[in-house]
Amino acid sequence: MAHLAGTPTLQTERLTLRAPGPQDWVACRAFFATDRSRFMGGPYDERQSWRAFGHAIGHWVLRGWGSFAYCERGSDAVLGMVGPWYPAGWPEREIGWSVWAPEHEGKGYAFEAARAAIDFAFETLGWQTAVSYIDPENVRSIALAERLGAERDAAAARPDPTDLVFRHRVAEAA
Repeated sequence: MAHLAGTPTLQTERLTLRAPGPQDWVACRAFFATDRSRFMGGPYDERQSWRAFGHAIGHWVLRGWGSFAYCERGSDAVLGMVGPWYPAGWPEREIGWSVWAPEHEGKGYAFEAARAAIDFAFETLGWQTAVSYIDPENVRSIALAERLGAERDAAAARPDPTDLVFRHRVAEAA
């Protein structure tokens, strides 16, 4: 199976974070077909899902880093995506996250994966700050940003003027 060569793999207590690959397409397509994807512009049809997934893989090629697919340790079944993100036209570098199926919510996976991704961005990529752009109706994502120690930044630019911006600072990673 094709994979992105030379990409890092991160380990947490319960999770493996790796670059997305072809094995994740079915789960990605299923997520974007549901209302759960509404905070990321969805639901999408298959064509739109394909482009979104290709965007995530292409980000690794173009930037040398990107969002990780995260799985339970010992499994390659993707639970969602998390990580550093900075596509062309984005105002700032972002840490984003998603949980692809409701049965994976409420277990702390998104927190654990996001914490590892923030540490990676600050310690490995050398970032001093990052933001998370969050739809104001996405209360679970807002709660996660706050749990991660991010603070609202009303003055920050945003790709969607309705998004809230939560700022992560390097001191949080220590």
